[in-house]
Amino acid sequence: MQCLAIAILTSTAWNFIRWITARSPLDNIPGPSSPSFWTGHLPHFFGRHGTQFQSDVAEKYGPVVKMRGGLGRPLLYIYDPKALHTMLIREQRIYEEEDLFVKSNHLMFGPGLVSTLGDQHRKQRRMLNPVFSVNNMRHMTPTFYSIAYKLRDALQARLSNGPRELDMLNWMGRASLETIAQAGLGCSLDPLVRDKPDEYVDAIKAVVPTFSQLTMLRQLLPYVWQLGPKWLQRRVVELLPSPQLKKMTKLVDCIEARSIEIYNAKKVALEQGDDAVAQQIAERKDIMSILIRASQAASEQDRLSEEEMIAQMTTFLFAGMDTTSNILSNVIDRLTERSDIQTKLREEVTKAFHDGDLEYDQLVQLPYLDAVCRETLRLAPSPAGFCSLTPSTRPTQDVVLPLSKPIRGMDGTWMQEIPIPRGTDLFMGIWGSNRNKELWGDDAMEWKPERWLSPLPRALVDAPIPGVATHLMTFLGGGRSCIGFKFAELNMKVILSVLIRAFKFEPSGKPIVWNVALVRYPTVGTESNVAELPIKVGLI
Repeated sequence: MQCLAIAILTSTAWNFIRWITARSPLDNIPGPSSPSFWTGHLPHFFGRHGTQFQSDVAEKYGPVVKMRGGLGRPLLYIYDPKALHTMLIREQRIYEEEDLFVKSNHLMFGPGLVSTLGDQHRKQRRMLNPVFSVNNMRHMTPTFYSIAYKLRDALQARLSNGPRELDMLNWMGRASLETIAQAGLGCSLDPLVRDKPDEYVDAIKAVVPTFSQLTMLRQLLPYVWQLGPKWLQRRVVELLPSPQLKKMTKLVDCIEARSIEIYNAKKVALEQGDDAVAQQIAERKDIMSILIRASQAASEQDRLSEEEMIAQMTTFLFAGMDTTSNILSNVIDRLTERSDIQTKLREEVTKAFHDGDLEYDQLVQLPYLDAVCRETLRLAPSPAGFCSLTPSTRPTQDVVLPLSKPIRGMDGTWMQEIPIPRGTDLFMGIWGSNRNKELWGDDAMEWKPERWLSPLPRALVDAPIPGVATHLMTFLGGGRSCIGFKFAELNMKVILSVLIRAFKFEPSGKPIVWNVALVRYPTVGTESNVAELPIKVGLI
């Protein structure tokens, strides 16, 4: 603890001296004034009630905004398309994820995809890419339908006496968890039959609300990382006087334990020469089976360690549940406010499914279902939010970042490019890019699925937005794009296509607030921090 305190005090003193004496090439970039040297804009931007401030930053200052981080560190919020393309595609190797992002994920999930850089990350991605191919999605589609129908039956059983209020966040979470378990890991974790407490499911559900309360403590993680071996890092974390941090530690332990349990079960079966299990693993296309096969076939230097494989499982179990379930919940929340859109979606899906379930290629091409999903992903970009509250990076050298169009500096001059010192925190503005009125039009803030059914604005089509999902930054782009975006889209469309034919969704009458976090989550009002989405559900 003494070493940690000395490191923090030294860094604080150094940053304070730099803050009051140094001039930076970033000083000419417009942005809000900093409320505090110690915390900068971080509490306002990353706090659970930071939605309005994030919106103000994106709308009032243009596509490049200067803010301050902890201890006076300058940072930039960027959603200029050309700048994003440079950071994610053209010069990706220069722009690395910042320490806080990588080390936070590593401490929570181990050395998985969201916690590694460079060659290690690329090696992991090469092994995992095949599971998310379109061909694999086609093979997985029946599994998705099976789980969606179990969800439908579970909800119907609770509506035998008429419409009632249900927590749809909980049900979307359970269904998404079972989807990633079966299609991702080749096992079942929640058959959606009984309503009994499950420590593991509760732990996953509690990660985001708990982590969102650690706004400033997260700034200490790089220092904890430098202390030495894992047992020492763990000891220091345990000594920090924070109930939320202690709770977070318990949640991570619970999730990791289940990942190890699943991994060891398959490992033991293989080591004992269980031919049936070995054949099953050889035939399955789930993430876990692909990892086992890839590791066995790879050379010694390319093989993933057991720690890496378990970390992938922990990462996907969390990411596969919370990101998709919260986006699905957001769709349903919006549908309760727009009965006309709900009716139009129901009519399209009911007609399309007249002769039975649709194949993958038919389902993904349903125009209105696709429009509803895309528009929700545009305005509620949770998937990339898992990568970081706002995905951030730091250039490894001094760079000059080009812009699509000039911005006016504080001194009135126009800048077509920005010189950025090495190590500057750069926040990729997913919110700003997805709601940029210059690209999307004056109605960019509206939830309007119909915009996807007619030609998009020429300015948007021509913009070099580097998102892996066309025109959207929701899933990022380049080598750090969300590897499971097709998996998430398929899960959304299957569940919506099943539920919209069976149920009508109406507001519960309670005030629903969507909170800023790793993945935005709903609560009833602003005082409660219990993640839930009460919706009035009735049978069609």
